[in-house]
Amino acid sequence: MNRRTYVTAAAGLSALAATSGCLDRVPGIGGGSDGAGGGDGGFGAGTGTGDRRLELTLSHLGSTLRESHVRDLSETNDDVDEAAFDAALAGETYTVAGRPPFHSTPEDPVYAERDGTYYRLDSIVVDESVSTRPVLRLFAVEDDDNVTGTADSDADGTGAAGNSVDADRLPPGDQRAVEIAWMGARARGNRGGAPWGVVQRGGYVYRSEDAIEASRLLAADGPDRVSYRDRGYSVSVSRERFHEPVYRARADPVAESSEGVEAVLRGVHLDADVSQEDLSDDARNVIVEARHGGYAEGHPYSDAYEAVLRALHRRAYLDGNVRKDAGVEPSKRRHLRYDGEYFTYQLRFVDSDGGENQG
Repeated sequence: MNRRTYVTAAAGLSALAATSGCLDRVPGIGGGSDGAGGGDGGFGAGTGTGDRRLELTLSHLGSTLRESHVRDLSETNDDVDEAAFDAALAGETYTVAGRPPFHSTPEDPVYAERDGTYYRLDSIVVDESVSTRPVLRLFAVEDDDNVTGTADSDADGTGAAGNSVDADRLPPGDQRAVEIAWMGARARGNRGGAPWGVVQRGGYVYRSEDAIEASRLLAADGPDRVSYRDRGYSVSVSRERFHEPVYRARADPVAESSEGVEAVLRGVHLDADVSQEDLSDDARNVIVEARHGGYAEGHPYSDAYEAVLRALHRRAYLDGNVRKDAGVEPSKRRHLRYDGEYFTYQLRFVDSDGGENQG
């Protein structure tokens, strides 16, 4: 999301207020060398003179927490998760090495529904696995002319020409491997990132015996190059040693109704429950800005911003010295219910150009 700091141009904010549908006016607009308000403690006042600003951003989730936290395992395209859920419900033992089933963590547990009952899905470590697994890594090639073949150039219809192949002509297991290894290749030397945990050891780790057996990329005479997203990549396959935990899947019933699981989810996730009636007009405007790209001020903060931070129970930020406080996690996403709608929100320090400030 393209984040921006608060801009005090009256015309811009007036347009925002008009399109938001929830504001009749935007008070407190005034002059100031750094875009602060008129210094009366109103909206936009106290934005500070330093480069570091505290930015608040909100992302809308919906009218229920079920929409974002109860998962339909049939739509996750992960056979392990469905098999683990079925086994746990049947009272059978299901174990998997290397990664927890359901991708559930204590901080972000996964929930699923079956026959009207809601379950919390997680796992415990019951053993250690030592194994050798194939790892696929991709590396972008500069000269990718004629990397891909066509069906006409390949008698078996795989799309291979010489030692090159189109990714979409590979077996399903290889196609998934290429997609994930590509994420690792894209992130290599790039400030962008990768979903580490899905990307492992800079590429894709084959764990399914069926996928390994069916793989063309892992074969001794497999292709040296693969084309994915209109670009050529060289193929590197290594067999590496893994020492990994073995997880046993668990499914614990937590609720028998949608209302019941909503209460569970609020208990697990909700950090603040705020009503418009609890905030001044100026503080409400802070929320509007935070929803539309982000709102930021430097310390000392305006009365409106301080009121919002108190409503969010983020009082540690009020003195502007939060980085010296213990037990505070800057940049962590948290949950807010605002006038009956759910949001995730994030507080982070940014420079005047919107980049994250680590100092």
